[in-house]
Amino acid sequence: MNLAVDLHIHSGLSPCAENDMTPNNIIRMAKLKKLDAIAITDHNSTKNLKCFLKVAQKYDVLCIPGVEITTKEEVHLLALFDHLTKAMEFQEVLDDTLPKIKNNTELFGNQYVYDDEDNIVEDYNTLLINAISLTLKETIDEIVKIGGVPIPAHVDRHSFSIISNLGFISPELKLQIIEISKNYSYSDLLRKHPYLSNYKKIISSDAHCLGDILERDFFVSTSNKNIDEILNNL
Repeated sequence: MNLAVDLHIHSGLSPCAENDMTPNNIIRMAKLKKLDAIAITDHNSTKNLKCFLKVAQKYDVLCIPGVEITTKEEVHLLALFDHLTKAMEFQEVLDDTLPKIKNNTELFGNQYVYDDEDNIVEDYNTLLINAISLTLKETIDEIVKIGGVPIPAHVDRHSFSIISNLGFISPELKLQIIEISKNYSYSDLLRKHPYLSNYKKIISSDAHCLGDILERDFFVSTSNKNIDEILNNL
């Protein structure tokens, strides 16, 4: 079967996301757009994953635990996990390596943690858009050690991508998949960087507002509708 997925969505915990990016709003929008699975990937935090997984069960939408990390080089890197416990284990890495700088809501926006009824239970205090103290390689190694899937985010962009910031993807990194933005020409990217054909690719929205969540634009072929199958077949 072909499952329609969007594996890069931010909730209201990400300070750059709209405040209506709540669990029920996002899951209902995914259902409206006939997506089979999504991943919640907030900046440097997994603190909203539990409520999203609970809401997703009500609507028969798979919700993959994830996070978008900003590494020491200011490269954005997705990490996807097959179980919430692994994401929570990675949260310990983030807690140890993210600078303890207070969020300024007037400059950066709120960082809302929700319950499964979209009630705000916390406006998280530590600014989440800073870079952690681990390098890209160190971060990838931590993800792989826990059993997650590391994916360089939006490699086509001119900022916060592995190519824009480092110039290329080192073959020494434990990477098999890259993420491309929806409206970017993959053929143009390959002309500039032919070696990228060696990597599998996903297309995601990097949605910070409800309208940006993908339609049925990108599919993963699986034999069963479950998280393990999706991650194994990316």
